[in-house]
Amino acid sequence: MSTITAPAREEAQTHPNLRPLNILRDLPPVADLIEQCFSNTMDGEGRRYLQDMRRAGSDSSFLTWANRMAESTTLPLTGYIWEEDKRIVGNVSLVPFRQKSQRLYLIANVAVHPDYRRRGIARTLTQRAMQHAREKSVNDIWLHVRADNAEAIHLYETLGFVEKARRTAWQAVTDSRTEQIQRNIVLTKRHPRFWPRQYEWLSRLYPDVLNWHTHWNISSLKPGLLNSLYLLLLDSNVRQWAATRPSPGSGDDLLATLSWIPTGRGESLVAAAGETSDPEALTALLIQARRDLYHYYPRISLDFPTGGFDHAIQAAGFTELRTLIWMQATP
Repeated sequence: MSTITAPAREEAQTHPNLRPLNILRDLPPVADLIEQCFSNTMDGEGRRYLQDMRRAGSDSSFLTWANRMAESTTLPLTGYIWEEDKRIVGNVSLVPFRQKSQRLYLIANVAVHPDYRRRGIARTLTQRAMQHAREKSVNDIWLHVRADNAEAIHLYETLGFVEKARRTAWQAVTDSRTEQIQRNIVLTKRHPRFWPRQYEWLSRLYPDVLNWHTHWNISSLKPGLLNSLYLLLLDSNVRQWAATRPSPGSGDDLLATLSWIPTGRGESLVAAAGETSDPEALTALLIQARRDLYHYYPRISLDFPTGGFDHAIQAAGFTELRTLIWMQATP
């Protein structure tokens, strides 16, 4: 095995082992590398992602299209690989997004074969990805990293990335027999009058600064005839629940809301609650979703800020898949 080490200060683009990703031949071996590096933490969507990569690698019509669209589609078709001993042992992907009218890049799939680690390869690949973004006049660069990967977090911090958010992915099995908690909490369909408070909570919990990577937008949950017709045309069966508590003299006191958005890429729940909301309201809503969605999907998922509601989510029978730290490069 070669013992070439990538100097930390070396200009990434000049290293002989580094080259751009070639989607016409590199997708299957890159998928193999990503699977080897991350299989123990990969969820269903991640496995589908690898299947899509392998399928795309053998689809000539897709590759012809992708070769033209690599810089404009939110697919990992742009990136760099590290090649030694005639095989790909390192990879970094660049995924373009738009936040309103501004372009940004997500750095993803930073993977190095176990036999080649601690030689500066991940650093050099990440530096080249950052350079690529800036060559395209894009300075808004993001990545996410598992919260338990201290070594990678330190690497990204030394490259100028700072933490912007910490979010946990949860998953539960649907089950119509799940017992509901018995509390002074009323569960109903989301009423249009709850929208202003729901929107306020959603804007805080799913901020625009991070919402560019999701497959839904807050406006899809807005009540009204026009939005209902729009969802009908999309054949999107959005469902929404609300948790309230009777309040003498002032009607129902909204405690939390929960929405189910079938995206085709993991059936996702979107929860909303205030900083002082009763955590048991969120627990009750999540249990109800597990019961109501039993005939639709065997598993459901939730992405939510890490923190005060973790115990409430666990109490509803959800298991933590991973906690990701979202980091942004400083200018």
